[in-house]
Parts: sequence; structure tokens; C-alpha cells
Amino acid sequence: MTTKGDDLRVLETDELVTRLHEAKDELFKLRFQYASGQLESHGRLNAVRKEIARIYTVLREIELGITVKDESTEGAA
Repeated sequence: MTTKGDDLRVLETDELVTRLHEAKDELFKLRFQYASGQLESHGRLNAVRKEIARIYTVLREIELGITVKDESTEGAA
């Protein structure tokens, strides 16, 4: 499951951390399959790496205050 950056920005920090752990676990399993010659979809390795990078980017944006989750402005028109 590949996610865009905008989709990740609406998630809470704990959900992002959970997705990061899941993606890292999947990457570990894919690398193990690759090393043992059982991997059929080599493109999935790159997709998971990019997803991890996207999650790290969004987490860093939140840390720096670039992406602020402000509920008071979301409901205002």
C-alpha cells in the first residue's frame, strides 16, 4: 500500500509511527526474501523505501512546525 504525502499529513503522530514500524518490518522481510532468492516483486523494495522516506519527511515537518494540525482553522470557512 503506497501512500502520498498529503494522505500522511492528515494522520496523527502515533499513527505515523505505527505505519513507520510496519513499513520497516515489511522492508526487513523483503530484504530477507531478496537475499534468499525468493523475492518475486523487486519493485516493492523501492516502493517501501520511498514510503518510509515519506513518513520520515512528514514526521520531520511536524517536528519543525512546518505542518501544524490546527483543528480551529479546519472547520472555519
